[in-house]
Amino acid sequence: MPEGDTVWRTARQLDRALSGQVLLESDIRVPAFATVDLTGSRVIETVARGKHLLSRIGDGAEHGSPAVTLHTHLKMEGSWHLYRGGSRWRRPAHQARVVLRTADWTAVGFALGVTEVIDRSEELAVMGHLGPDLLGADWDEDEAVLRLGSRPDRPLGEALLDQRNLAGIGNLYKAETLFLAGVSPFREAGNVGDLTAVVRIARRLLMANRENPIQSTTGITRRGEQHWVYLRAGRPCRRCGSPIQSAEQGQPSRERLTLWCAHCQPSTSGAPGQDSIHSPVM
Repeated sequence: MPEGDTVWRTARQLDRALSGQVLLESDIRVPAFATVDLTGSRVIETVARGKHLLSRIGDGAEHGSPAVTLHTHLKMEGSWHLYRGGSRWRRPAHQARVVLRTADWTAVGFALGVTEVIDRSEELAVMGHLGPDLLGADWDEDEAVLRLGSRPDRPLGEALLDQRNLAGIGNLYKAETLFLAGVSPFREAGNVGDLTAVVRIARRLLMANRENPIQSTTGITRRGEQHWVYLRAGRPCRRCGSPIQSAEQGQPSRERLTLWCAHCQPSTSGAPGQDSIHSPVM
């Protein structure tokens, strides 16, 4: 599933290409919204909220152009592409869920996990459950820490993936954040001495990668060397040489694979040790 930095970058690309432009064609290919026609409306902006994309279209003042928001989520397989003129699409047409065409660009949303058109006033009802956005202009570290520790008996690996605590972390940044913090994903949140340190590492990683299409937490972009533990199950830890462990974590219906080094990330209580905190790519 794309992480918050990928979604942030997608929002910026869509915003730069479409904002201020009038839609010459709109085609929403999901049954519930197939009859919605946004042709003639002006694109106001596209912003990211955690892993969600909000494309605001129409300002309510133009004739026949109500203020609506196209809310999309990439989930596991989704992506947005931008094409010039009659360029050939890079994914099959049957995977397209949204097509937005302006004079300069055609934006196509493929295999989107969520596609809906809502009234602009409904955004808070749809997004209000999300915790502080790690890449948001209104980032609130104190609130993120408070939410992360609100269930002290919950394993920290699960808590980090809960978008109600802080928005934007996926499996990659969960694994890498906890390695850099020296904390086992199975340690209970209430037994982590300094959750602020964990939150700061997570934000530093996403901030460092938001401009880069190749995600790296080691400072190296060569293939196979970008990460400390993610996608490295069974391989030697880059710090101590112990084999990287992997296991499913979470509720049965929402299990996700987690990876960690049992030596560098002890499951016993205590604050993240300074000697265990690496310096991620800046």
